[in-house]
Amino acid sequence: MAAPSELPLQRMALWRWGRDVLRASSAATPDLDARVLLLDLLQLDHSGLILDPDAPVTAEKASRFAEMIGRRARGEPVSRILGYREFYGERLGISPATLDPRPDTEILVEATLAIVEAMGWRHGVAGRPLRLLDFGTGTGAIIIALLKALPGALGLAVDRSPEALAVARANARSLGVADRLAFVCGDWGGALQGRVDVIVSNPPYIESEAIADLSPDVRDFDPRLALDGGTDGLDAYRAIVPQAIRLLDSQGWLVFEVGAGQADDVATLMAGAGFVPGQSVPVIHRDYGGHDRVVSMQLA
Repeated sequence: MAAPSELPLQRMALWRWGRDVLRASSAATPDLDARVLLLDLLQLDHSGLILDPDAPVTAEKASRFAEMIGRRARGEPVSRILGYREFYGERLGISPATLDPRPDTEILVEATLAIVEAMGWRHGVAGRPLRLLDFGTGTGAIIIALLKALPGALGLAVDRSPEALAVARANARSLGVADRLAFVCGDWGGALQGRVDVIVSNPPYIESEAIADLSPDVRDFDPRLALDGGTDGLDAYRAIVPQAIRLLDSQGWLVFEVGAGQADDVATLMAGAGFVPGQSVPVIHRDYGGHDRVVSMQLA
């Protein structure tokens, strides 16, 4: 790593320096990572780098870029360095207390919106607003995306971490849904009363012993609380399903994200508790890679 006095002070030269540092590290996409970090730091789009490659960069910003490159070279994800993640077309703040939302979780949003359409609930249920509940909300990614897509709906976000809820609140405010989203700090739905129409959740589902084998960007930076699903990865599902029965209104839906190889087990767990497949809506939804990612069933 270069000393601050040795850093190049032109845009393209500084990018090349960062790229070369990351190429020598374990970063999978060094060219892209260096560009994303530099453009964010300089508040530029890609054309600004290409059209004016020799534009000067201050020594202070070059030093900040070197610090960002150092963090990436040590394995920290780009999104963690930037402090935000793009999810379902919106920018979400993240923190060490929250899971870093992944693109595959967008399938949970898509599946839920398909259910809302199939039920004819986009504009409300029986003359009242659609009511949504998100267990383990983290950044608020799922519930915020749903509320943005369903402007008449109301939401409740639950998380065990006060720090995560603070991030979710900030995201709700910045994305314009804070007036329709309430927050509860608690362990799933034990303290909740009342009824909702749809419960969504991306709970921790990694088997405890498998966490050590996860890629470093997940294992070392996502909170264990958001990863550890117990011995077989299904502890959270076993806790949520009976609470969902108590909290869902008539014809209500429960929609889960699941891990690799878990879809059938989660569907069996739900069916054994009284959930049934919905008409015209698949029970298991696949992600962009063709893997079973979401399980959705309706309260009988």
